[in-house]
Amino acid sequence: MWDKHNMLSSTTTRANMLFMLWLLFSSWVFSLVSATVSYDSKAIIINGRRRILLSGSIHYPRSTPEMWPDLIAKAKEGGLDVIQTYVFWNGHEPSPGKYYFEDRYDLVRFVKLVQQAGLYVNLRIGPYVCAEWNFGGFPVWLKYVRGIAFRTDNGPFKAAMQKFTAKIVNMMKAEKLFQTQGGPIIMAQIENEFGPVEWEIGAPGKSYTKWAAQMAVGLRTGVPWIMCKQDDAPDPVINTCNGFYCENFTPNAKYKPKMWTENWTGWFTEFGGAVPTRPAEDIAFSVARFIQNGGSFVNYYMYHGGTNFGRTAGGPFIATSYDYDAPIDEYGLTREPKWGHLRELHKAIKSSEAALVSAYPTVTSLGSKQEAHVFKSKSGACAAFLANYDTRYSVKVKFGNGQYDLPRWSISILPDCKTAVFNTARIGGAHSSKKAMVPLNRAFSWQSYNEQSPTADDREATVHNGLWEQIYLTRDASDYLWYMTDVKIDPNEGFLKGGQGPILTFWSAGHALHVFINGQLSGTVYGGLDNPKLTFSNNVKLRAGINRISLLSVAVGLPNVGTHFETWNAGILGPVTLKGLNEGTRDISKQNWSYKIGLKGEALNLHTVTGSSSVEWVQGSQLVKKQPMTWYKTTFNAPGGNEPLALDMSSMGKGQVWINGQSIGRHWPGYIARGSCGDCDYAGTYTDKKCRTNCGEPSQRWYHVPRSWVKPSGNLLVVFEEWGGDPTRIALVKRTATA
Repeated sequence: MWDKHNMLSSTTTRANMLFMLWLLFSSWVFSLVSATVSYDSKAIIINGRRRILLSGSIHYPRSTPEMWPDLIAKAKEGGLDVIQTYVFWNGHEPSPGKYYFEDRYDLVRFVKLVQQAGLYVNLRIGPYVCAEWNFGGFPVWLKYVRGIAFRTDNGPFKAAMQKFTAKIVNMMKAEKLFQTQGGPIIMAQIENEFGPVEWEIGAPGKSYTKWAAQMAVGLRTGVPWIMCKQDDAPDPVINTCNGFYCENFTPNAKYKPKMWTENWTGWFTEFGGAVPTRPAEDIAFSVARFIQNGGSFVNYYMYHGGTNFGRTAGGPFIATSYDYDAPIDEYGLTREPKWGHLRELHKAIKSSEAALVSAYPTVTSLGSKQEAHVFKSKSGACAAFLANYDTRYSVKVKFGNGQYDLPRWSISILPDCKTAVFNTARIGGAHSSKKAMVPLNRAFSWQSYNEQSPTADDREATVHNGLWEQIYLTRDASDYLWYMTDVKIDPNEGFLKGGQGPILTFWSAGHALHVFINGQLSGTVYGGLDNPKLTFSNNVKLRAGINRISLLSVAVGLPNVGTHFETWNAGILGPVTLKGLNEGTRDISKQNWSYKIGLKGEALNLHTVTGSSSVEWVQGSQLVKKQPMTWYKTTFNAPGGNEPLALDMSSMGKGQVWINGQSIGRHWPGYIARGSCGDCDYAGTYTDKKCRTNCGEPSQRWYHVPRSWVKPSGNLLVVFEEWGGDPTRIALVKRTATA
């Protein structure tokens, strides 16, 4: 029999269930839309909770997508909360309006991998990045936009910058990657270290800073924006510190947190320079000192430096390796003791977080160069940092009811104000393993091909009356530009009767250059990071009649830093003179010059399987060795195991390397590291001139070969050598841990 009461009861139950489901769904939706990121004077606040955030820089194009998950996992295991990365404009928009977000430039994939690991993201859009990256991250085409001036109150620049910044923000929004959408991005950066430039250019710089901040905030990301090294960052943008130490930094408003966006874990390597390293003890000391002084966000620059693949290195003269002495090395392996020591530091800081985010420190003296920073919250949490700033002597100090040993230049962390769980200068034995390069004992079978100089009737050459700036012609499509002209020598010239040839002199804005007279190499000159400009002035061998002078100008990365670096030049700008003729000195700068962009081997794509089969190579006894302007190729099978691989290029001079068509980067082991390398004491203020290695050796000997670029068999290795080297001594090595 039909029961009205039961029906009503059933209906009510179903309604209640639907209501409960609606509540659960609404609660879930509300939790997504109500996710918040804000800040106060103490810290970044995520979903209502103040956080001490430990971050590390990993730049997605400086490793391969296959490496990303492991790098992120090691960062998390190392105790990080946040991954920080720049966004590389020139990689994403190689030509106006043509975008690229694939392979190593798959930004969305990288950010989602960080999210899957349970970490946050600090997205430094810039879009100027510096970063020792080619042209500071700007696409070269931007330089040739009519009326443009970089990083100032300039309409064309601001329009292009805003368009790209909005492109990235909208892409992140579309993928729901901001924290307020349930994603991992908790903050973003606009501009980058602009403060020093603003100080130089004055009012237009100040106007630009204000505009950039307003533009960024107007994009409504829902997360805070930051500006590093920008003391006048307009509200609500947070100004942050970069440097080896930032304990004395204070934000420009009392309601902003104290943040350190770049704690330099080492320094970049330059061709011709010694390799800087930074002791783990000093990095840990710098972090603890920053936290004890009220800091709440620390980012390691770099946590994994990686590799400047292809022609992405800037500078100029920045090496292909961007290892940076980071906690995770260029090959993706943990660097000990640095990685492990910092992991223990992070544990100590995290166990002190409740007190650190709830109170301001009370500072008391423990001696002439010692002090205690104590954090006590109203809820009873207590944490103490005991510091010894003396660089020479360890001390014993009394604190509370205990006595504590403090090594020189160190800080002990007491999460409960009683027990010292970590000291920045004490490294445990568990973190002592080293890494080594182990040869694989397999010889390559090489073939060679001589790069041919352009001829006078080269159809691809451009003729111009006078000298052209290099990048104006190449648009940085190649490192190489040929400058060619003919010089007529009268048979009656005095030097033809037994004297030395005339002196060819010219000035170049850099960066390296080879001089050919009638097809024969007559000299090579190059600059350095401190002074990329160069001068050639040597006697040259000329004959009666027409002589062809061919100058191969070589760029080694475009500038990445400096006021209006878009106006800086490369290549031969003159004057070009011949001194010692019967007429005296002849200026040949303004006569007709022919220009050829790039090398013949580049045009033929000799670095690819198809291209390399288009020419005749020689091998065996005919193999060319120690000769300039030579291409080499070989094939090899992948070695077993999964250890990272590298090429030992110490027998070569200068050029470029490819594996299976992928550019490893520029090699230049012939540039020997100058400077002084001595003992390294962790105690005392660190600079990039301290604790250096490789003096008297190649600045970079080993070149990373990503495992994902290597096939099981038939791998094509191609080397272009400018200077002349012995390819038979190139070796494949693996990077492994040693006891």
